[in-house]
Amino acid sequence: MTPKCGFHVSGGTTVPLEHNTVRFVDNFSAGNRGSASAEYFLEHGYAVIFMHRTKSLEPFSRHFTGQQLLDMLELHEEGMSTTITVKPDSVDVLAPVLDKYKNAQETHRMLYITFTSVVDYMWLLRAACESLAPFERNAVLFLAAAVSDFYVPQDEMPTHKIQSGHGAPTISLQLVPKMLAPLVSLWVPHAYVVSFKLETDEALLIAKSRESLNKYKHKLVIANILQTRKTRVVFVTPSSNYEILLTKEQALTGLEIEEPIVADVVRRHQDYVREPEQQTQ
Repeated sequence: MTPKCGFHVSGGTTVPLEHNTVRFVDNFSAGNRGSASAEYFLEHGYAVIFMHRTKSLEPFSRHFTGQQLLDMLELHEEGMSTTITVKPDSVDVLAPVLDKYKNAQETHRMLYITFTSVVDYMWLLRAACESLAPFERNAVLFLAAAVSDFYVPQDEMPTHKIQSGHGAPTISLQLVPKMLAPLVSLWVPHAYVVSFKLETDEALLIAKSRESLNKYKHKLVIANILQTRKTRVVFVTPSSNYEILLTKEQALTGLEIEEPIVADVVRRHQDYVREPEQQTQ
């Protein structure tokens, strides 16, 4: 039986303004949706390749800031030796997360890959897709990264730091090549590909999502508005759309919207895997 594999991209990409990069254009993404979703895919039995922006949130460690984790630990000095233990009131918080992390590592179901710039992202995305192609319909691509739409071409980028003494620079940005087209049609033509659409104007959300589906021919767009992205998403397919909403009561229980998002994507993927070949072409 071919194993199920989820490929996640998470976090934002940078756009360097110099070859010896001091300054760059960035976006707000911290990688919360991608890192949370990776955990839930693991719970559904998937192996996960997690390609993420350097220093963005990662599965499991995302639950604790550095200070929170250090506050859970105690030092014990006995003679010349020092031991570290978890505070008793922190064990119930840390142990379940650590158990899931260890299980993923010991069963070799989690691979971390990092990127920083949009160029890094594009090269790694293609390499990962080529590795996933043999999984065919058993692969899910969960493209949750916030990829820059614009960049400075290599041959137009200065070698050294832009000097402020020369006055404000004029920077010409070009459109980043759309990787979804070759990804769907050439690199992983049988995979279940999910993209994300973030907008700030509700009036554009569904139309832009369906435009993307019609153009690139992938399976699903998960659309969300910037201000409500943590509590509401819209699943848009070529034939329908519907909302997943997280109520205040659910949020208070600790439920994350990524849990029902992933459960729904997994169900759709399983249905896709079971479909006769002629229906998916």
